[in-house]
Amino acid sequence: MTKETKENSVGRYGIWSAGLRAEDPARNGELADAAAELEELGFGAIWLGGNTGVHHAVPLVEATAHITVATGIQSIWQHEAADTAVRFAELEAAHPGRFLLGLGVSHAKLAEQYRRPYTAMVDYLDALDAAGVPADRRVLAALGPKMLRLSRDRSAGSHPYLVTPEHTAEAREILGEGPLLAPELKVIPETDPDRARTTARTHLAFYLGLPNYTNTFLRLGFTDSDLADGGSDRLIDAVYAWGDDARLRARVEEFHAAGADHVALQVIDGRAGDALPREEWRRLAGVLG
Repeated sequence: MTKETKENSVGRYGIWSAGLRAEDPARNGELADAAAELEELGFGAIWLGGNTGVHHAVPLVEATAHITVATGIQSIWQHEAADTAVRFAELEAAHPGRFLLGLGVSHAKLAEQYRRPYTAMVDYLDALDAAGVPADRRVLAALGPKMLRLSRDRSAGSHPYLVTPEHTAEAREILGEGPLLAPELKVIPETDPDRARTTARTHLAFYLGLPNYTNTFLRLGFTDSDLADGGSDRLIDAVYAWGDDARLRARVEEFHAAGADHVALQVIDGRAGDALPREEWRRLAGVLG
């Protein structure tokens, strides 16, 4: 896959949002309107955050003309490969080339059937292959070297979550030039350091209880002290982008400079529930040009 092909498929920037994943059909109109605006703003992809399924993408694909809609991610433990293949084929037939299947192994604390995650992912990909789901229409939520190599060999690339530019550089070295590398980056629209880091620590608390992430941080050179008390300033500033427009743009471009083809931006503003940060999305579109 060439750089031009990758940028044509998802663009340089996308929006990652769990709020765009509708469990209540009554919200489909609101979400469709938001998706249409994201397309108009120039974002290349919408990543449906959390444990999503193919069916969550359907109303957003139907409401837009060309933006890619992706799962970010679908847990292999919660969705059978056979059912995923059927749903993928239906969506592909109706809207060719509009959907990207993001897959992940989730976490032992979140999946009762969690076992040998790498082997389970290989088996899942084998089943998708047998059912006719093209390898170039899926990406893996890979953090470690072994899963990154699997992303390179069995999919279009990788969609790593909660990572740093240093991880992006390592991932690019493993993936090589061809595969797509689309890390997620959390953005806090706040210029005051104390308020920004407090918001970040509240958000990060859940993830610091998941070894998949903490082990990655330790592998990247952070220490146990960086993981204590909600995360050190060094850790917070590495995995969250905050500040004025110039600083936000610079942080995003650090990931591109490290080898990312696309950066999926998740706005963290401390709001609970399903409220969509549409004003912040508009700001980011302006910041990124």
